Amino acid sequence: MRLSTDPDRDEQEALAVLHAGLDAGVTLLDTADAYCRSDDERGHNEHLIARVLAARPGDRAAITVATKGGMTRPGGRWVPDGRAKHLTAAVEDSCRALSVDRLDLYQLHAPDPRVPLSTSVRALADLRRQGVIARVGLCNVTVSQIEEARRIVEIDAIQVEAGLWHDQHFLSGVVRYCVDHGLPVLAYRPFGGTKSAPRTARNPVLRAIAGECGATPFDVALAWLAGLSEHIVPLPGPTRIDTARSIARYRTLQLNDRQNAQLDALCPPARALRPERSVMVSVGAAPRPDAEVVMIMGLPGSGKSTLAQALTAQGYLRLNRDEIGGTLRGLVPALDRALAGGSRIVLDNTYVSRASRALVIQAAAARGVAVRCVWLSTSVADAQVNAVTRIVERYGRLLDVQELAAHRKRDPAALAPMTQFRYQRELEPPDVSEGFSRVDLIPFERRRDPSHVNRAVIVWCNDVLIDERRAAVLRRYADDGFRLLGLSWQPEIADGSRSRAEVDAGFAAMNQRLGLAIAVEYCPHSAGPPQCWCRKPLPGLGVLVIHRHRLDPERCIYVGDGPQDAGYAQRLGFLYRPVHEFFADQEQ
Repeated sequence: MRLSTDPDRDEQEALAVLHAGLDAGVTLLDTADAYCRSDDERGHNEHLIARVLAARPGDRAAITVATKGGMTRPGGRWVPDGRAKHLTAAVEDSCRALSVDRLDLYQLHAPDPRVPLSTSVRALADLRRQGVIARVGLCNVTVSQIEEARRIVEIDAIQVEAGLWHDQHFLSGVVRYCVDHGLPVLAYRPFGGTKSAPRTARNPVLRAIAGECGATPFDVALAWLAGLSEHIVPLPGPTRIDTARSIARYRTLQLNDRQNAQLDALCPPARALRPERSVMVSVGAAPRPDAEVVMIMGLPGSGKSTLAQALTAQGYLRLNRDEIGGTLRGLVPALDRALAGGSRIVLDNTYVSRASRALVIQAAAARGVAVRCVWLSTSVADAQVNAVTRIVERYGRLLDVQELAAHRKRDPAALAPMTQFRYQRELEPPDVSEGFSRVDLIPFERRRDPSHVNRAVIVWCNDVLIDERRAAVLRRYADDGFRLLGLSWQPEIADGSRSRAEVDAGFAAMNQRLGLAIAVEYCPHSAGPPQCWCRKPLPGLGVLVIHRHRLDPERCIYVGDGPQDAGYAQRLGFLYRPVHEFFADQEQ
């Protein structure tokens, strides 16, 4: 990659590096159309490879070229594009750049969060059926994404970052899954990238073993990685001729058990690939009677804290990053100390990935303790209502974008809306195969505040024109004990074309003209991606009026005329009535 992306690249040097690697016995070249400085030179790295292969005598079939698509470089940034149309065009461009009619191995560079993975994979499956692609691979994926893709097309390789200094995909189960299913793992950045290269060179364990073997610490690191499984293929990225010449030397090293054990200690999650050293508790193992770990999973705002507090009341020790500080990985030493004393422990942070959960499972397994997972299956809609309710109860109002950011530093309840969407996108559902003793799925049940007894007619003012006739209908509801409430969006406040005082005066004039007493709450923020909780379909204003007016949602009527209104009313628990139906019924 860096032969094409480095700011000070030298094309003649890059060609020489590639020749040196092939002379040393390299038979796999991994590239991508996005290995370039920007979109206006897409395919730069592929063109370099094509030039080198064209200049070499012998059979080209001895060299496998793996390339990737689904990534763009606007202005030098890395932006995924997994659309079928883009991938089809990218494959054609890569064939031209590499001067071939068929690509040996074509990999999706990364899942595009804006495009269903199935859409991208089906596009590659079609290209394979057409014969333009010989084999299909995926990069930077999770176990569940691999499984989803394999239901669509045969997957021939998985590329993820892996090495002594990067244990993410050992913990996530991706490497384990590939090894178990015979899928080649192309392990990129095996030294951790340029910033970690000095760490490899200086590490005393690597240096000692290198001295014993007459090799370099880099040779030893590659030999260790490849030695974990025959299915792991390290992908070092040399940028100098001398390192390219030595790139295949690791294959001559035979590390002994002692050396492997010393190296495994530098990356403990990787040793689970060695069956004799696995520390995982067998699936279904019964917990020790004096200790138990309960991991509570669920969306932010799903009710994890409430359940954790209930378990704490039963004598469980709660370990929570938001209270202790630090990272999820930083909780593991505290967990280990507590388990040594035979504690029952509950953890309720957002364990969205297999990798984050594996740290807990392995730490507990080392103490002979199984981990039970409790998964709160709260929907995003319900979790949104929960999150806003906590904010309103704590602060008495909705917080704007800047306030959310400021309070979040010390208050986990100050969630931004995108937090839940990100969780939903990144979630890897828990499974007993990870090492859980069992996974308990708990459905969500909303509990109403018994002090909330009031009823209201709630109108979205932007969509509902209230004239004299409709005002008469609303007055009859008011006479029957209903509160009259209005919700509105006033983005003119954010863009400076109207002030809050002007907006308030406008609603006051409406009430005076119509003889009504509608209490209006409004969102003053600008358009764009959801950053505040106020604007529908997010439930902020609805939750705010429920709290301020002590409303029983089941006794409230929401009147609207927009495409989002029915769903908005449903998530808040209101009875929904379309505008014309509501007013027409009352006039008969």
